[in-house]
Amino acid sequence: MTSPRVPFFRPDIGPGEIDEVVATLRSGWLTTGPKTKLFEERFKDAVGAQHALAVNSCTAALHLAVDALGLKAGQAVLVPTMTFAATAEVVRYQGAYPILVDCDPATLNMDLSDAARKLERLRAGRIEGVPAGTPAVGIIPVHVGGFMMDVDAVRSLAERHRLWIIDDAAHALPAAWRRRAEDRWQRCGEGTAEISCFSFYANKTITTGEGGMAVTNVRQLADRMRVMALHGLSTDAWERYSGKGSWDYRIVAPGYKYNLTDVAASLGVHQLGRAEQMRAAREAVARHYVHALADLEEIEVPCESPDRIHSWHLFPIRLRLDRLAIDRDQFIRDLATAGIGTSVHWRPLHLHPYYSDGLHWRPQDCPVATEVWQRLISLPICSAMREDEVAAVIATVRELCARNRRPAWSSAETPEAALTVP
Repeated sequence: MTSPRVPFFRPDIGPGEIDEVVATLRSGWLTTGPKTKLFEERFKDAVGAQHALAVNSCTAALHLAVDALGLKAGQAVLVPTMTFAATAEVVRYQGAYPILVDCDPATLNMDLSDAARKLERLRAGRIEGVPAGTPAVGIIPVHVGGFMMDVDAVRSLAERHRLWIIDDAAHALPAAWRRRAEDRWQRCGEGTAEISCFSFYANKTITTGEGGMAVTNVRQLADRMRVMALHGLSTDAWERYSGKGSWDYRIVAPGYKYNLTDVAASLGVHQLGRAEQMRAAREAVARHYVHALADLEEIEVPCESPDRIHSWHLFPIRLRLDRLAIDRDQFIRDLATAGIGTSVHWRPLHLHPYYSDGLHWRPQDCPVATEVWQRLISLPICSAMREDEVAAVIATVRELCARNRRPAWSSAETPEAALTVP
């Protein structure tokens, strides 16, 4: 029997989403309006926040967040090097400096010990390309793959150094953490930062095609983001979209065009209602992968913890290249030949030309990320995966490991089957 071709991701769109979009199209109200407002209200309740603003991307949410918190040119913000472009580029939009922080070797999340070291180097004027005396004002942790950071540890670092916090929660819906087994779960966005920013891009845990959300418990921050999301128009200008306001408005700041449409929000309302169901489906895929792959000495599977509710946006394995006769790129090519779609999350920011050539970041500045990214492969994981597709991925990974296995090594070198964090 021929194995199925397995895409890296497949959107999980149901009849509820389709019917809602059709109803919106028939309503005659396509741009920001009642469906967007409904999406905002339901989202803030879902994550436990007091205010929510729907926008057209997580990048827009992050940009509005740094603006609302007053980030200015000549300041610095701690940003993980293991992230997508948006986390750092919004800092550059403001003329500020992203200080790139290495990743924790187990979780791939920001290494807070390295963050503290980078702050010391910054104060000593020892970060090339950043002027001496540049003040650090903020930190933007990323919950990689949906495995949340230790929120208390982030807050402790921020308070010691007087930094604001923005969650880049692009992967973290729904996700939660707790301090100990006896503690209540704290949802991502439930006061985990001054502002938390979520993504609804096509391959995220819920989708509006393109879209994002910023949530906060601080009304002043919410009001500033709402003004800046629509050309800097006074807040009463949003009333025009509800049918309650007049034609008149006032421009109070040079804002942006970041509003979400009702067409997109129609998708989001129904996706949000299924968010936990879809998370559980992804977790089931992850359980199959871990059970079937954890015995392989050629790879490492993602870490887990009883004190995390993992969103499982990603399932990144790490190749043990000293156990294999091929490198990561050839492994990916062989997976593709077998019909298995994959990705890599990510080439670290400090290894991209803009940051290495323009801002003088070097491989040795973030040594863990420099090494580990060459071993990373994100396997397909989504709530719409079929059992035969999961089986095909497992069989192909196992076959490639067997085919390319190096000669046996000593038992003293045998790795743990899986990483676990406390």
